[in-house]
Amino acid sequence: MSANSFGSRDTLRVGDESYEIFRLDAVEGSERLPYSLKVLLENLLRTEDGTNVTAEHIRALGNWDPKAQPNQEIQFTPARVIMQDFTGVPCVVDLATMREAVKELGGDANKINPLAPAELVIDHSVIVDIFGRPDAFERNVEIEYERNRERYQFLRWGQTAFDEFKVVPPGTGIVHQANIEHLARVAMVRNGQVYPDTCVGTDSHTTMQNGLGILGWGVGGIEAEAAMLGQPISMLIPRVVGFKLTGQLNPGTTATDLVLTITEMLRKHGVVGKFVEFYGDGIASVPLANRATIGNMSPEFGSTAAIFPIDGETIRYMKLTGRSEAQTTLVETYAKENGLWHDPANEPAFSEYLELDLGDVVPSIAGPKRPQDRIALSSAKPTWRHDVQNYVSDPVDESSDESFPASDAPAQAANGGRPKKPVKVTMSDGTETEIDHGAVVIAAITSCTNTSNPSVMLGAALLAKNAVDKGLTRKPWVKTSLAPGSKVVTDYYERSGLTPYLDKLGFNLVGYGCTTCIGNSGPLPEEISKAVQENDLAVTAVLSGNRNFEGRINPDVKMNYLASPPLVVAYALAGSMDIDITTEPLGTGADGEPVYLADIWPSPEEIEEVIDSAIASDMYESAYSDVFAGDERWRSLPTPTGNTFEWDTDSTYVRKPPYFEGMATTPDPVSDITGARVLAKLGDSVTTDHISPAGAIKPGTPAADYLKANGVERKDFNSYGSRRGNHEVMIRGTFANIRLRNQIAPGTEGGYTRDFTQPDAPVSFIYDAAQNYARQGTPLVVLGGKEYGSGSSRDWAAKGTRLLGVRAVIAESYERIHRSNLIGMGVLPLQFPEGKSADSLGLTGEETFAIVGITELNEGRIPSTVRVTTNTGVQFDAVVRIDTPGEADYYRNGGILQYVLRQLIAE
Repeated sequence: MSANSFGSRDTLRVGDESYEIFRLDAVEGSERLPYSLKVLLENLLRTEDGTNVTAEHIRALGNWDPKAQPNQEIQFTPARVIMQDFTGVPCVVDLATMREAVKELGGDANKINPLAPAELVIDHSVIVDIFGRPDAFERNVEIEYERNRERYQFLRWGQTAFDEFKVVPPGTGIVHQANIEHLARVAMVRNGQVYPDTCVGTDSHTTMQNGLGILGWGVGGIEAEAAMLGQPISMLIPRVVGFKLTGQLNPGTTATDLVLTITEMLRKHGVVGKFVEFYGDGIASVPLANRATIGNMSPEFGSTAAIFPIDGETIRYMKLTGRSEAQTTLVETYAKENGLWHDPANEPAFSEYLELDLGDVVPSIAGPKRPQDRIALSSAKPTWRHDVQNYVSDPVDESSDESFPASDAPAQAANGGRPKKPVKVTMSDGTETEIDHGAVVIAAITSCTNTSNPSVMLGAALLAKNAVDKGLTRKPWVKTSLAPGSKVVTDYYERSGLTPYLDKLGFNLVGYGCTTCIGNSGPLPEEISKAVQENDLAVTAVLSGNRNFEGRINPDVKMNYLASPPLVVAYALAGSMDIDITTEPLGTGADGEPVYLADIWPSPEEIEEVIDSAIASDMYESAYSDVFAGDERWRSLPTPTGNTFEWDTDSTYVRKPPYFEGMATTPDPVSDITGARVLAKLGDSVTTDHISPAGAIKPGTPAADYLKANGVERKDFNSYGSRRGNHEVMIRGTFANIRLRNQIAPGTEGGYTRDFTQPDAPVSFIYDAAQNYARQGTPLVVLGGKEYGSGSSRDWAAKGTRLLGVRAVIAESYERIHRSNLIGMGVLPLQFPEGKSADSLGLTGEETFAIVGITELNEGRIPSTVRVTTNTGVQFDAVVRIDTPGEADYYRNGGILQYVLRQLIAE
């Protein structure tokens, strides 16, 4: 019950129904707030309790100074939580473990129960084992169930054991697409109240819902668990960047080109920790699918959220996707009544301003290793020729007589030439071919970002039709795949008659899931993989995803490029990055004539015509009519029962984690860190992909050795993501990414360090060294550069760090999610003094560290800095990145879950 200090409680009548609402206009200053902050204001009015949320917090938000640096903490209570299975399984594992811990401490196990709707979509487990065949989907799903049976049984148990927890079974769709098409409410109705739908999720791209006007973002699994258990999320009132969109996209450009342009602009501007909000007359003409595509990429440009206000386009999309008339009427009435409906004439105050004319967007890709590194399609070839030299040692072949504009620096650097190493390959069907550096070995239509957008999905299908009509085929070395975000996509492909053309080019349906974008690309054909490895070829992947970090897509692929679905098809036809697809032919047609991209690119009118004729609300109603039921495979899984889980000690998928072992009802005092060794010294832009175990489990690594010792054959290793419910596997894979470069062990790549517990400090696996340090009782630290922990909201990047014995990370700067996750696991995030780094301070990673001053937390204060000293005489004051009192509570308790558990027991 809200304290209602501002008298904002009121009644809203919609048809025959009455709802309690909290009016924003009761707070002075609310009318000038950006839409996103109005949503936060309503949240505070409704949850005001005088303790966590006070009248002062509400007043501070009403008096928000757009130009001020964030310093006011508030407590945000999301309306619901959404998860995918990679991050969701450990959430349910932790909840199951908490139930036992509560029981052991004398409490009621049933207190551990989601207090807000929590929905999990199984979309991260399907791997592209089979491709280019009519039975690819069925076979991949069968293999998925074989590999993940234990995990799925565990999730089915969770669905029955916990109230408010629902699971969307495998083979249904991608979490964010299911969210915007069905699960999202836009306006929540609960306990007689109506209020804005807000949602946090255990996946960075939860921000896709921002396109629907739903405020929320990706959080770590540990933070999501706390939200499910009723804990508000501690945050600072952010700066809000106003982004004005004007004009129209030109023919030939897509939503993907738009979002890559916005990503580049916002990364350059700097929006980490900020909200981005789109405004102005122009947004009315931005289709909802494009808004969702933009919102989805918020993590790539670094903002917390990238939101569009509710307007007529929101309502149109809700109706298209099968929402009821009652729901759409409620959303529109509530938004208009409470000042949350977009009014272009009323421009809110923003902290910073950006503007983009959509007519300035050009066809683009991004790569070879970061989403923000946009490349105009016309510059793709020379840029690749320049970049490939960072990945190979072969000399540049200068024999090329091609010339490039003098203004093209990458082309100049490459002198118009490129490294060459042609390798002959005989395919399994007897086809003889040749691959070289730059060969596109993966072309994947995949990922939540684009597969929810009919304009680019139908654009890809029409381009495929036009290519087939011309007699083009994909190159034989390209592994092609189509993994839509929901069954609606295949429905409109079928209704439009375009499926056969995609199939003809090898883009057969392989599954409804994230697949290639998260590293589930599956193995390359054996003969291609062998040629790549034996000749150290720098081959490439082109995918319609949102992430292309090093080592993420496939262990054989060094260079990864993000592109729109139509361009994915085009590159499958071209077969190489060493081609300018804007001017050179993609291939030779059936008539013997060269075929250019312009010859097969569908016009906007063609795409719109198919959208209008092939997409209708009945498709969405059918696809989601019984979305939680699943197919016969799901329904026939034996399901454990009981309110606590019976752990199988032989399981290599789901094991009880050690977080609460020996935990007392009150926490021990915070202590300083002395005698610490450096586990890893890392450079800039180390992502959570570099830290958290992801992708395939490589033979000969500690994780593989563990599985082998537990009777698991190599063919059944599965992926790290699928084994996130087993901390033993995950600890062994932390900091083990094949592209990680630990500067303590120069010349190595992967999960290696030097073990200073041994004579002469030999190079060893990070896991093995950490175990030796643990036996000696030696605490560990990690040194990092700028943007430490960027990328996905991987809770295991923090969990694995803590379980390896790391007590503190010292970096130049952090991405938001990973910093909060570290605190949530009891790891201290520290920052080098402004302008300083490990290198500028002369740190090699061979030192012994002491960190003194953090004990101020025991007095209820957050120290602004702590003193860091080494045995080599280096001293500096590190900035403490515990930013709020709420985070201080979590750290004092050893982590967020321990804090929540103690709170529940104390009630």
